[in-house]
Amino acid sequence: MQIELQKGKFQKHIKRLWIGFGVGLALLAVYVSAVGFNLFGLFGRMPGFREIENPRSNLASVIFASDGSTLLGSYYRDENRDPVEYAQLSPNIINALVATEDVRFEQHSGIDFVGTAALVPYLFIGKRRGSSTLSQQLAKNLFRMRKDEMQGALGNVVVDKTKEWLTAIQLERSYTKDEILTMYLNTVDFGSRAFGIESAARTFFQTNAAKLTVPQAALLVGMVNNPYYYSPVRKPKRALEKRNFVLSKMAEHGHITEAQRAKFAAEPLGLKFRPQNRTQGLATYFRAELERELRQIAEKHGLDLYTDGLRIYTTLDARLQRYAEEAVAEQMAKQQAKFAAHWGRRNPWTTPGGSEIKGYVESVAAKMPRFQQLMEHYNGDEDSVWDELRAKVPMTVFSWDGEKDTVMSALDSIAYHRKFLQTGLMAVEPLTGEVKAWVGGIDFRYFQYDHVRRGKRQPGSTFKPILYAAAIDNANLKPCDREWDRTITVDGWTAENYSRTYSDSLVTLRAALARSLNTIPARLTQKIGPAMVVDYAKRLGIASPLKPYAALALGTESVSLYELLGAYATFAAGGVWHQPQYLVRVEDRNGNVLEEFRTEGREVLNDQTAYLMTYMLRGGVEEPGGSAQALRQYAFSQGNEIGAKTGTTQNYADGWFVGITQDLAAAVWFGGDDMNIHFRDGSGAGSKTALPIWATFMQKAYADPATGIAKKPFTRPPGFDITLDCSKYSEALQKLDTTAYPLKQPTPDSLLNPDF
Repeated sequence: MQIELQKGKFQKHIKRLWIGFGVGLALLAVYVSAVGFNLFGLFGRMPGFREIENPRSNLASVIFASDGSTLLGSYYRDENRDPVEYAQLSPNIINALVATEDVRFEQHSGIDFVGTAALVPYLFIGKRRGSSTLSQQLAKNLFRMRKDEMQGALGNVVVDKTKEWLTAIQLERSYTKDEILTMYLNTVDFGSRAFGIESAARTFFQTNAAKLTVPQAALLVGMVNNPYYYSPVRKPKRALEKRNFVLSKMAEHGHITEAQRAKFAAEPLGLKFRPQNRTQGLATYFRAELERELRQIAEKHGLDLYTDGLRIYTTLDARLQRYAEEAVAEQMAKQQAKFAAHWGRRNPWTTPGGSEIKGYVESVAAKMPRFQQLMEHYNGDEDSVWDELRAKVPMTVFSWDGEKDTVMSALDSIAYHRKFLQTGLMAVEPLTGEVKAWVGGIDFRYFQYDHVRRGKRQPGSTFKPILYAAAIDNANLKPCDREWDRTITVDGWTAENYSRTYSDSLVTLRAALARSLNTIPARLTQKIGPAMVVDYAKRLGIASPLKPYAALALGTESVSLYELLGAYATFAAGGVWHQPQYLVRVEDRNGNVLEEFRTEGREVLNDQTAYLMTYMLRGGVEEPGGSAQALRQYAFSQGNEIGAKTGTTQNYADGWFVGITQDLAAAVWFGGDDMNIHFRDGSGAGSKTALPIWATFMQKAYADPATGIAKKPFTRPPGFDITLDCSKYSEALQKLDTTAYPLKQPTPDSLLNPDF
């Protein structure tokens, strides 16, 4: 009887347990359903089917060089993210991630119940252990269910976790394991504004996701749960320890051997840290200029340049761009040292008479946006504005020895940075008009004004070839035809040579251009009329306003380097002008082509005239006393045909050099941001300032066979039968040597010598 009573009591307990278990399951089902359907809006929104099937995350738009794979930079608002496919992921990153974050990834269906159960003993022994699967982490990354927009009135950790579980299960039903891994690695935050594995690989190692080594992959995986805490930049010791922990997990699960683990663990972090932002990397000025145009293209297609992951392909050659930036840095540092010695303790902003401009810094400050912002802040109290601009504060300033931390006022900073000389360099392929290199200034972080396309300055003698092309076409002239080197007055303007001396003899057109004489261009302008010069300038792509007056041929009207180089490239292209082209195509994030770009050439000169102009321009290097003779000391000029022209404007405010070869044409401008800032003597001539930058760039380009730039003659047009040899007029040239240039004639070496 007693046994039967105990048995019945036991059965009652079992029954109650089953009832409790059933009620618990029912309550759990009700709870899960309530969360899933966001009952009465209490639990917060769940991602819908369409969101699961088409998850969207902000993607940076990326810009590629001409090879289609070299990344120039990105456009993004908050998240610098560049997605990759599974095939583009190194096995090392996959192995490291699974071994460390979700070792049963292939077995579970979104929730790892074994891992969750294992959490209990860890809690009892006082250790923390994550139980979220990669699918759950992906759900959290993709849909941000712990953000305000996904929260309900009953939002808490338990509800959030439930929503992540449910979403993880949906993700597992909608995607393969490979797709989930890829999505996870494309969405995770690695810190330093690097979102996704591709951006992280570039930011921390200057490589891509496909090439990550075992220790590199281990370091990045170690950062995924807390990129700040394990930052290799801020906390290198902690990051090293976490990396080695990941390596041990990889060895534990058979992805590497114990010997490999020991070897990798002994290696340093090996960082090549370069955070991705608009002020760093290759072609910063080019990217900033391109950004304006790309915004319009994106808006035209209903997209956002900064979040919709456009893929932009350009004509820029990464090698040539790097060589251009190196040439600018090398030569501008030297020029700045010369400039500092030239002025000593004096400020370089002066009137044409040579006296310092009073209140110059204040006048610059008053034109800046910051001044207007302060005026609004202080309700128009100008005294308070000036007090703030004079207050000294810690700041970082530019120098050619690297950035420097100092204490300055805003006015001090303006004065300091205005003393730096600037430059612009652009290179194009003449036959296509494709832009290969673009350097708009000396450092985009501190000087963001682009001197390639935005800046317009007087071109000086670099404008003269346009006149000579017009004269050859319309006055039936040839390079060896001669004109008198004597003063001449045209429309009330008297043309004088720069030296104020004249040979009083007949000089060939080629020699006149090579030596930048002014008297002969004046005679040619008188023959064909200034309106014809304007017409030819427009044909050759000069879009800036030009007034048709006699002195125009001397380069008195401002143009951009971008326009001027397009004109010169036409000569090497057989008379076909191309609008300089820098965009190839723009795709959306799925690879669909939104826009393609092709510049159709327009014949603006006959090929005979164009070839005659290449011979004319070669005179700068080949003629006795030519202004570009300094190029003879460079190896790339030997056995090569180079057309070149220097230019220098009044008071040495601008120095120019344009050089063309059959494969590459490039132009350089040199000067101050303000025309009142310049050298006071011939040190500021284009042959001393712009020419060395051009020559250094071309030397690097020719030295690298991978650029495809080779020594070769200009292409002779079919049926060209004009004899081109002006050497028979050497007697007149000898007279010109001694009369027109009575001072010491510079040698190629001294042209580049700062002491000359």
